[in-house]
Amino acid sequence: MTRRLLLSHLGLILLVLLTLEVPFGVFYARSELARFSRTAEQGAMTLAEVCEDKMEHGLTADLPDLARAYGRRTGATVLVADRRGVVLTDTAAHAPVGTDLSAEPDISTALRDRPAVGTRRAPSADGGLLFVTVPGGSAPTVACVVRTVYALGPVKARVRTTWLVLAAVGLGVLAAASLIGFALARSITRPVQALERATAQLAEGRITDPPATGHGPPELRRLTASFTRTATRLQHLLQAQQAFASDVSHQLKTPLTSLRLRLENFEPHLAPCAQDSLDHALGELERLSRMVQGLLALARLENTEIRAEAADLNAVVSGRADIWTAFADEQQVDIRVTGGTSVPVLAVPGALEQIIDNLLSNALRVSAPGTAVTLAVVAAPARGARTPAMTELHVIDQGPGMTEAERHRAFDRFWRAPHADHDGTGLGLPLVRHLTRAGGGEVTLEAAPGGGLDAVVRLRHAEGHGQCAVPVAHAGHPDPRPCH
Repeated sequence: MTRRLLLSHLGLILLVLLTLEVPFGVFYARSELARFSRTAEQGAMTLAEVCEDKMEHGLTADLPDLARAYGRRTGATVLVADRRGVVLTDTAAHAPVGTDLSAEPDISTALRDRPAVGTRRAPSADGGLLFVTVPGGSAPTVACVVRTVYALGPVKARVRTTWLVLAAVGLGVLAAASLIGFALARSITRPVQALERATAQLAEGRITDPPATGHGPPELRRLTASFTRTATRLQHLLQAQQAFASDVSHQLKTPLTSLRLRLENFEPHLAPCAQDSLDHALGELERLSRMVQGLLALARLENTEIRAEAADLNAVVSGRADIWTAFADEQQVDIRVTGGTSVPVLAVPGALEQIIDNLLSNALRVSAPGTAVTLAVVAAPARGARTPAMTELHVIDQGPGMTEAERHRAFDRFWRAPHADHDGTGLGLPLVRHLTRAGGGEVTLEAAPGGGLDAVVRLRHAEGHGQCAVPVAHAGHPDPRPCH
């Protein structure tokens, strides 16, 4: 932003300088040449009058000395011809005395009583030559013709010097404008950068470096002060909410345990007809305990900044499948493991175990005897050049499945499918999503081919990456860029 502001400022200054200096330089060059031409023409006309006077008094022999004296005084070469265009003297010795030049355009024009002024390029003269040819006398009694030739090098040198001065002035103005523009741009962008850093810190859960409210323009100062107040209040609200969830979940554990013990102590004293009611009460109490445990786990997860590390997905899948096989056998459900990958994936320590446990628990609850739950590890299809490489873990059951609307709502806390007949808490899938996003991955529910549900967990590859710090409190919006 600083660069863009500075470039726009310098672009405007450069446009103003070009608008002012270029026309001035062009005008100066033209006026300097015109002034030099007028001066040369006036001098040539004065010399022609003197030469005419000399010739009228028969002093033609004085013309060479007169021409040389004029040439020394003005730096010009002088040629004088008579009324027929025959050379009388030439200080440059280009045309010998007696040479007829009446056919040359400027001499012919002057013999018709009209002055001729023009420039000509010459290899021997830097900047070219200025020719001024004027008649001595008036038609039809033109007594002589005077041609003066001037080198334009000095004039062009003055013009070049003027251009250099204009360029130096322009560079000086640009340098001063750069310093001023940089100071102005920094005064604007420094508070914006401070706000950007504070926003990034707020996204991670805590502002450790609040932006200063005493820098920048008044508008940015007011914006910074308003942002600081808003961020501070939001931070306090988040901390209060997290502390409330954590405290409530923690404080409920003790009375629930005590209540369970009291209900179990009633069992020997109850009539057989009340046994079903006690079992239902203990079941609901167990469900409530699991719900509290889930809330406590989520509260701890959301209040902690943890680091994703490389993990062996194949080993974790095989280990959890072995552990759950005994429970699955009791329900006459088969657990199958297919596929595999040699690439480590990014995951929070211990997260893969919890993810697989929760997904297997849900799959086994809805699986009928004689069916199977499949754990498949496959490479995720590419989604673009900028998308990091990922591996997919599929947990596929053969249960009743869910509708598309139910699959979208399944990750909401405490939500349970309307046809669910088990005692789930509605916190398992939200916990799976938090743990997956903590490692930079994603989890979705899809319809399995042939019926049932396919829970797809997409995990980033850990090749070429070190540990990755992930603020889990905001795992609902993971950073799409790969961790480095």
